[in-house]
Amino acid sequence: MDTTWFAKRPVTEVRPGDHGWLAYSGAEERDRVIGTFIEAGLRHGEKVVYVTDTPPDRLPGMSMRTSLDLCDYTGSGQLRVIPTEEACRGRDGAFEPDRLLDTLGREVDGTFGQGFRAARLTIDHSWVLAGRDGADLGPMLGCEQGFGDAVSPSTMAMAICQVSRRACSPGQLAALRATHEVLIEVDPEFDDGVLRIVRTFQPHGLRLAGELDAVRHARFTEELDRVARSHRQIHLDFAELGFIDLGGLTLLAEHATRLGGGRALVLDYLPPDVESVIEMVGWHRLPGLVRGRGRAPHGPEGGAP
Repeated sequence: MDTTWFAKRPVTEVRPGDHGWLAYSGAEERDRVIGTFIEAGLRHGEKVVYVTDTPPDRLPGMSMRTSLDLCDYTGSGQLRVIPTEEACRGRDGAFEPDRLLDTLGREVDGTFGQGFRAARLTIDHSWVLAGRDGADLGPMLGCEQGFGDAVSPSTMAMAICQVSRRACSPGQLAALRATHEVLIEVDPEFDDGVLRIVRTFQPHGLRLAGELDAVRHARFTEELDRVARSHRQIHLDFAELGFIDLGGLTLLAEHATRLGGGRALVLDYLPPDVESVIEMVGWHRLPGLVRGRGRAPHGPEGGAP
C-alpha cells in the first residue's frame, strides 16, 4: 500500500497547520519526539495540551529536561495535561471521539486570549486501539479526519497523534496514517546541508541522505558506533544517499569486520553502482556485512506502516 504523506518533518520543524503522525516502536523514539515537541512549545511561549493520564513530571522525554520547571508551566496554564476521563473517556471507559474534538477545540479557541502565540496538541491513542479488532477502528478514523480538518487550515494549532506500533495491526496503522498529512520523526543526528544522518527505530539503525565523503567520515563513524552498542543488527538505509566514496565503503567493511559474535551491518536500498563496487572488491563475502532490502520505498515510510 503506497503512503499518502504530503510531508515528512523532524519534530523541531513542526509548524501551525501540521496534523502530524507518530507511530513509535518504543519508548526511546516516543520520548525523543514528544519530549522535544513539548519542550519547544514551552520555550517558545506556546500552549501545550497533552491528553493523557500520565502526570506532568512523567510525560515522555521530560525526565531528561531538568531545566524545565513543569510546575510553573502547569500553574500558568501553558502546559495543560488533561486526563482521558475528562477529555474523551465515557463513564464506561469507552473512547468518545466527539468529546475529544470538543475538548481540543476549546483549548485551541482559548489560546490567544490566554496570551499564547500558538497551541501544540498531542494524544497517544494506543489505549484506544490495544486489543481491538478492525471493526472498532471506524470511530477513531472519523475522529482523526475531523481533527485533521480542524488543524490543517489553522494558523496557530499543530498536533502530533501518537500510537504504539504494538497496539494495533499493520492494517490499522495503514488506515490511521492515511488520515494524516505529515509524518513526524526525530531530529537528525547530523545535518550540514550535504549529509543528513537520522536515527531509525524500526529497523534499528541510521538513514543517510545526501553525500558521504571524506570530510564527513569521522561523524558517520561516530554515529555508527553509537547505534551499534545496543543491537545485534544495525540497518543502514541508503535510499536517499546520492553519493558515497570508496573511503566510506571501506568504513562499512571495517565496521562489519569488527562486529563479530554473529552481529551484522545490514545495507538497505543500496544503489546498483555501490552494490557493484562492494561485489567487485569482495566485501559482500564478509560475514558481518549483509545485503538488506533491495528496492527503494515509494514514500517516506515505504510500504510498511
